Amino acid sequence: MSLADGIPDGASVLIDTSPIIYVLEGSNLGKPFEPIFAAVDAGRILAIVTPVTLAEVVSGPLKAGKEALAERYRRLLCSNAGWSLRVIDAEIAMLAARLRILHRLKLPDAIQLAVAIHEGCHALVTFDRDFHHVTELHVIGTTSPNRPAPKA
Repeated sequence: MSLADGIPDGASVLIDTSPIIYVLEGSNLGKPFEPIFAAVDAGRILAIVTPVTLAEVVSGPLKAGKEALAERYRRLLCSNAGWSLRVIDAEIAMLAARLRILHRLKLPDAIQLAVAIHEGCHALVTFDRDFHHVTELHVIGTTSPNRPAPKA
């Protein structure tokens, strides 16, 4: 069973930074998330990302002086079919502040969660264990008593 199996056709998921970086870099940590990326590429589900994720994903290539790679990643996240960048507005900021307090999240994580909830995502796809207390939507990829760990 893959992490994508429980995602209904046509659903949207917010994909957090780590799974994207792991898959793009070919890390073994990205393997459990590959079926989700394949489902997006096949048009079965939609992927939403935030400016937080975009900034974090391109930081590594930019730090290494790899402008072309950073631009390729930007196009992948912002212009590829099945991928959508959700701009952060005042409504998202207010929801993020509430979620940050409620779940004791770091601000970038609270923004990710706020966008996922606001956009009606089926799930938040992450490798971050800070989301294990979240009950507002399904979290895929974290470990908690209610969510299995990703299979390596």
